[in-house]
Amino acid sequence: MALVAKSAPRSSKTESYVDNKRKEDIRHANIKSACAVADAVRTSLGPKGMDKMISTASGEVIITNDGATILNKMEVLQPAAKMLVELSKSQDTAAGDGTTTVVVIAGSLLKQCLSLLSSGIHPTVISDSLHKASIKAVDVLTAMAVPLELTDRDSLVKSASTSLNSKVVSQYSSLLAPLAVDAVLTVVDPEKPDLVDLRDIKIVKKLGGTVDDTEMVRGLVFDKKVSHAAGGLTRVENAKIAVIQFQISPPKTDIEQSIVVSDYAQMDRILKEERNYILGMIKKIRATGCNVLLIQKSILRDAVTDLSLHYLAKAKILVIKDVERDEIEFITKTLNCLPIANIEHFKEEKLGHADLVEEVSLGDGKIVKITGIKDMGRTTCVLVRGSNQLVLDEAERSLHDALCVIRCLVNKQFLIAGGGAPEIELSRQLGAWAKVLHGMEGYCVKSFAEALEVIPYTLAENAGLNPITIVTELRNRHAQGEINAGINVRKGQITNILEENVVQPLLVSTSSITLAAECVRMILKIDDIVTVR
Repeated sequence: MALVAKSAPRSSKTESYVDNKRKEDIRHANIKSACAVADAVRTSLGPKGMDKMISTASGEVIITNDGATILNKMEVLQPAAKMLVELSKSQDTAAGDGTTTVVVIAGSLLKQCLSLLSSGIHPTVISDSLHKASIKAVDVLTAMAVPLELTDRDSLVKSASTSLNSKVVSQYSSLLAPLAVDAVLTVVDPEKPDLVDLRDIKIVKKLGGTVDDTEMVRGLVFDKKVSHAAGGLTRVENAKIAVIQFQISPPKTDIEQSIVVSDYAQMDRILKEERNYILGMIKKIRATGCNVLLIQKSILRDAVTDLSLHYLAKAKILVIKDVERDEIEFITKTLNCLPIANIEHFKEEKLGHADLVEEVSLGDGKIVKITGIKDMGRTTCVLVRGSNQLVLDEAERSLHDALCVIRCLVNKQFLIAGGGAPEIELSRQLGAWAKVLHGMEGYCVKSFAEALEVIPYTLAENAGLNPITIVTELRNRHAQGEINAGINVRKGQITNILEENVVQPLLVSTSSITLAAECVRMILKIDDIVTVR
């Protein structure tokens, strides 16, 4: 008689414990990895924050304290930690500034989630509470905000200065902030006042000089020199400019083949035909009155040859060659002209007009400036200078952040105090709201309120102040109704930060809270990692 082996019934308690243990370990590992990323950028927060030197595998060195740049260059392998890198990119897209703040807030929220999980609270309860808290936080921030008019240039400059104060090039904020404001206001379309496309602002970097030499140019700037072949022109007044996308060079066969020339008469005939072909094109160009040519870089063959440059110089036509394909749209919008794809379509009405096109020596190189453009489109150029490539790159990144801040204010015309004031006020009001809520929800919201204190705490810590004393005093001031009291890192004390002109767009604060909450909720809900091969 066969015996049937009957397995002993396992305890359901033991079974659930083993299952939950794995889920807890995965959740714990995800949160720890994400917190490690947040801690890596935390020291770079605020005006007194430290900078990071990033050395890439290719040998490139970057010095910056822009959160998005630091995280983008870091090699993060853990999937949950990668979510914080994506989080800073999202903040950069949504607001352009606050990329370090959003990651630091997310890291602090995750640490609080860890202690809530260890207390036995279910992840879904924590996630739902965080969602409610983020909605309440946006309401509190909106109530704190001060309305702004775009005609109030001083307030716009103050916001741009606050953004630049934490950068490597902070000593140049008095120059770069007004420049950023003027650049954005130049490209704002009165018919669509709440939309700003930063692609309409072209930033041209040129090595040499200092950041002080940075300027805004109402026109076009090319970081290249004009063609000097055969004594070509370097300056043209009353310019008629054509942007061409065809080649001024002898045609080539469609298929790869060789042509054998057996005698000199045939060779002369080929050269004569080439000369006549090029001359015919240049005569058509000259007939329209065109005296400046911008030639798009060609991938098929040389856009111009030495022979064509020689004839263009004889015809007194200034040539700027190798214009990048992706710059054509910006150039045609600025010059208010049309790109010409074929010599047969070369018409006078497709040309742009400018008062002056000239080559200018700058540093150890040359640039071309086109100024006095008639019927100019809503675009502008910013020529950024720097003593070395590291400063130049950081000046460009800082200027981009300042431009984004002004764009935020155009989109959502509200200002809010900086210096940790919004975060400590949020912490106070969410803490008070948590007492009204019942059960686990109130306990979770109270933890999130405490997590937001990480911003003023870090600002004080990075400025070399006593963080516990500063945050305690800040909390006390806010409890007395001073909602704009913040940390003045220059004076090392608590002041009315709004009067100190430390302001930022409301959109920067609201998006950092909502995006951080969304990212934390997603990390929190992960209970297993499945590898598919």
